Amino acid sequence: MTKKEFFVIFLILIISIFFRFWNIKQTPPGLYPDEAMNGNNALEANATGQYKIYYPENNGREGFFINIQAASIAIFNNHPWSLRIVSAFFGALTVIGIYLLTRKVFHKNTVLATASTFMIALSFWHVNFSRIGFRAIMVPFCLVWSFYFIISAWKEKRIWPAIMAGIFFGIGLHTYIAFRFAPFLALIPIIYYFYKNKKSGDLKKYFQILFIWIGVAFLIALPIGLYFLNNPGDFFGRSGQVSIFSSDSPLLDLGKSIGKTMVMFNFYGDSNWRHNYACRPELDIFTGIFFLIGIILSIKRTFQKNNPERFPYIFVLSWMAIMALPSILTKEGVPHALRAIGMIPPTFILAGIGFEYLWKIFKEKNKKIGLILLTISGLAIIYLNVNQYLAWSQKQEVKDSFDYKYTLIADYLNNAPQEINKYVIANTGGTLVNGVPMPTQSIMFITDTYRTIQQQEKNIFYLLPENINQITSPALIIPLENNESISQAITKIFPQNSISNVNDFSIFEVK
Repeated sequence: MTKKEFFVIFLILIISIFFRFWNIKQTPPGLYPDEAMNGNNALEANATGQYKIYYPENNGREGFFINIQAASIAIFNNHPWSLRIVSAFFGALTVIGIYLLTRKVFHKNTVLATASTFMIALSFWHVNFSRIGFRAIMVPFCLVWSFYFIISAWKEKRIWPAIMAGIFFGIGLHTYIAFRFAPFLALIPIIYYFYKNKKSGDLKKYFQILFIWIGVAFLIALPIGLYFLNNPGDFFGRSGQVSIFSSDSPLLDLGKSIGKTMVMFNFYGDSNWRHNYACRPELDIFTGIFFLIGIILSIKRTFQKNNPERFPYIFVLSWMAIMALPSILTKEGVPHALRAIGMIPPTFILAGIGFEYLWKIFKEKNKKIGLILLTISGLAIIYLNVNQYLAWSQKQEVKDSFDYKYTLIADYLNNAPQEINKYVIANTGGTLVNGVPMPTQSIMFITDTYRTIQQQEKNIFYLLPENINQITSPALIIPLENNESISQAITKIFPQNSISNVNDFSIFEVK
């Protein structure tokens, strides 16, 4: 790598770090209950010293990411951004891994690797999930680093990268459900390097590296494997509820899922405001064009006769197809940018292939004009993605999707007198956790009142609407949702109360 190349990639990595950590204390606004549930499990683990392999609440979640969030909370306390900087950290490391993996797979093709890294560094899709406290961000991280190390091991005939590959692959199985499709993807390099080493007569070293990779991954994944062996219901969990196989017409739903997933990159993306600027394509128009060119070229080179260098294209296309399955095999919320998160690395590698192809054409015909055009496209990629994220973060729909109001309630409770009883009425839907709906998790995390002992110490309690007769005065009562029925119910029991409205929520003061 030349000094110029090093400077360019270093600059891209600085940009990627900046966009994943910049203003993370305020953006995204609010705290989604799924994030808060992670935080409450982490708070409880820190308090009790019981760090779990698997946390069964909220449809169940693997514990590795939550336990790292616990360490972050121990350092920075219970703030929403304490959960999210863990995602930002893994997101930034994924960008570095993309460069190294792409350069390794495509035989030190610096232009391709740099272009892929540049586009993922700025991508709204990846930046957004790098700033939300979901464990899914570890899927592309573990995939990228595991395959970088195992391909390095086979290319260089060294053992230590195989050990590292096993560590990352094993950790991946402790992350998000989508990673469970990774073993199918692993078959691609396993088969390719088997035949390559067979021709060179070096199968002994090949199998040595393979067994070390699998052995280390097995040992790392063994705790979660044993857990699922003893708790098979948790293995399927949420995936069983949203699977197309639970549908009345699975083939029809499968066709719809495939179609919607195929168009999410360039035409119609995820409609969930938490995941996307609703319905916009997952790629900006320039990255999207490079991506389409990359797919066409990769398919062509895969089926090109007498092409000895087909593996990189087979590998990337297989990655796209296999890691699309977590999204395709579901019937809910498709296209689903979160379930498709394992597709992020190959998507930007394919875009890099398209960019590099155009660069070669311009270089041969008119390098100066080509450099100008590609520079303009690069600046446009920066503008489009940065502008989209800034515009997205200001939308009321985004505040609503992250339950911003609940963080305001939590801030109010933290500043209210500790000696007075404070009751949060959970008059909303959601999965029950400890007897109250999930939305209360956001308030519990920010006020550190997930555990009963904390609730008693801080006099903050959580009740269902039918249990408001348990309230003892004097007290402050805050319903999660403002509606006439809850107001009437409170007034009926406590006719002498005063009502005030702060930041779009109501406070009933009972004396």
